[in-house]
Amino acid sequence: MAAEQRHVDVVYRRLAELRDAAAGAQRAGYGHREATVPGAQFERDVFVYNAAKRIADIDAQHEGLVFGRLDLRDSGDADRVDADERPPAAAPKDVAEGEVKVRHIGRLGLRDSDYRPLLIDWRAPAAAPFYQATAADPQGVIRRRVIRCSGQRVTDVTDDLLDPTESGYAVVGDGALMAALTRRRTGRMRDIVATIQAEQDAAIRAPARGATVITGGPGTGKTVVALHRAAYLLYSDRRRFEGAGILIVGPSDVFMRYIERVLPSLGEDTAALYSLGDLYPGVTTDRRDSPSVAAIKGGLRMRKVLSRAARLAPAGVPTELSIVYKGEVLRLAREELAALRTQVHAKGMKPNTAKLEAGRALLVGLWRKAKPIVPDLVPAEFSRELGGRNEFLAFLDRWWPMQSPVDVLPTLADRRRLAEAAQGAFHRGELAELAESFGKEFTVSDVPLLDELDQLLGREPKQPTRQVKEHQGVQELTTIQDRMFTRAPRAHRGADYSEYAHVIVDEAQDLSPMQWRMLGRRGQIAGWTVVGDAAQSSWPDPAESAAAQRAALGRGPQHRFHLSTNYRNSAEIFDYAAEVVREAVPDADIPDAVRRTGVAPRLLKVPADTLLTETAAQAGRALSEVEGVVGVIADPDRHSELAERLPQDDRVILVGPLESKGLEYDAVVVCDFPGLVERFTIRVGYVVLTRATQLLIQVDPDVR
Repeated sequence: MAAEQRHVDVVYRRLAELRDAAAGAQRAGYGHREATVPGAQFERDVFVYNAAKRIADIDAQHEGLVFGRLDLRDSGDADRVDADERPPAAAPKDVAEGEVKVRHIGRLGLRDSDYRPLLIDWRAPAAAPFYQATAADPQGVIRRRVIRCSGQRVTDVTDDLLDPTESGYAVVGDGALMAALTRRRTGRMRDIVATIQAEQDAAIRAPARGATVITGGPGTGKTVVALHRAAYLLYSDRRRFEGAGILIVGPSDVFMRYIERVLPSLGEDTAALYSLGDLYPGVTTDRRDSPSVAAIKGGLRMRKVLSRAARLAPAGVPTELSIVYKGEVLRLAREELAALRTQVHAKGMKPNTAKLEAGRALLVGLWRKAKPIVPDLVPAEFSRELGGRNEFLAFLDRWWPMQSPVDVLPTLADRRRLAEAAQGAFHRGELAELAESFGKEFTVSDVPLLDELDQLLGREPKQPTRQVKEHQGVQELTTIQDRMFTRAPRAHRGADYSEYAHVIVDEAQDLSPMQWRMLGRRGQIAGWTVVGDAAQSSWPDPAESAAAQRAALGRGPQHRFHLSTNYRNSAEIFDYAAEVVREAVPDADIPDAVRRTGVAPRLLKVPADTLLTETAAQAGRALSEVEGVVGVIADPDRHSELAERLPQDDRVILVGPLESKGLEYDAVVVCDFPGLVERFTIRVGYVVLTRATQLLIQVDPDVR
């Protein structure tokens, strides 16, 4: 530890020097206040921006900066470490193939004033053996060391000896991975840069082009691998992935809050994180429909329903047009207006872009009325005079209004209107359930429907605006700074931004076909990383969802990775969960749990009328048995009543079974597991049973 502390001190001294230099550059940039021409102003702003960004990067990586070290056989072209920088007795100097090379691995790359490497960025190719080397394939690594620090102080070192034929190598500790797995949880996901395993590293470093599909059972690290993959992509091609952006999509707001600090802890803060309930502009929701309604809304039958709904006459439009032309009253009745609307839609235009065509259709209808009764009718004169009247334009605005998806979808709460749009796609019971749900606040299942309607309705054409700039005389020559300074700003990456360079989808097994269509529109030119486990799926028709996924990912190459080790659960907890799911899902992907604690799950049966009270009592007991977070998983319909009984402690978190996906807690108390399975399926029950790292308590009603 003392030897490693000396190197860590060297690294932090160099980091302080670089931060001081960046701060000085920032101050110098601010000092150029006299810059008056655009080129000089632009250069000053870029100077200040880059200095500020460098300071922010250094500050973000300050904690836990140095976390690894490799002792490798030196082939002669390796990084050189001077004797005054090498910790005393760090490694023997003679091995079979020459000098020993020492590499320290950290959160960023760092060189000394003579450009000799002090620290290798964990994403760099030179750092890959830290994650990929094994005893079977050591890749030249003799010893791998994980270094844990608190602030700038080394607190622990843990070694793996990958080449046991070499003598003189001390090995310290019992493995960094096991130490990380037994650490208490905080309610936020941590990065795993110090403990990435070989199979995880292969997925992280997969090619960016096409789709990378990562599968594996509970606790195999799929989510954290996907997040580290985002950091790796940004490192490997920053111009591309930071410029066009990376989108990360998760199942819920609870999940997004859980993972939101991982990328910033890796020094990356440019990725866009959205839950499935936030992907339509102006709508943010975490409300969920019942499983039966969610299944209806998520199926591809809704495409045709929404297509017809977008073409229905908006509620409250006028049903008759009367207008006077040259002393004659011209009338279009309800049936005639309906026929004209059908004609306009038959041209295939999106409703919000067809207003001009609707105006033409009205004029044609009025022309047919006027032709037999108005002598010497001139078509051009008729159209120009009648079409320019305020009363005609006012009628057109009311008869063919611009429609927003957030206005159209709630109109389907009218069962007759929904039935007209459905045209037999749903039976009576489904229509009743749908109509009732559309009459309430938007849910997560409504968001892809709004996005689909946005495509079907189209957007009102923007009127061209002419920008006039004042110039002092005529500028015959321009500089590159002038052109860059006046260029249009980069488009804002809102919820409907569709030009991402990469899209990462977590808990992909739960996405409905309509949700895949929504994501496909945002990743039309993107590479993909898709993470999931079929055994944990809550979607009832996997084949339909798989087809929609293939359509969204496109025809590019696919790279598949399977993670086979459960790092989250103790073997006692996971063996119980695996036994439960195997009965219902014989082909479930069951990973291997790597550690045992000797603590078996506690299964309690209590009288039904004391279920909530006992659940709360067990949560209080769990608080005294673990140092970290206690998750209580219960049916959302019971949350308000259960919350009143739970201990008032920040370490207790109450979630529903669907919201618990992707999360982990030191202890989990499950309220009425059979009831959760009956309502949400055994696959969701499997999720619930695999959230705990140390202690699982199941409290069920005694129904004997």
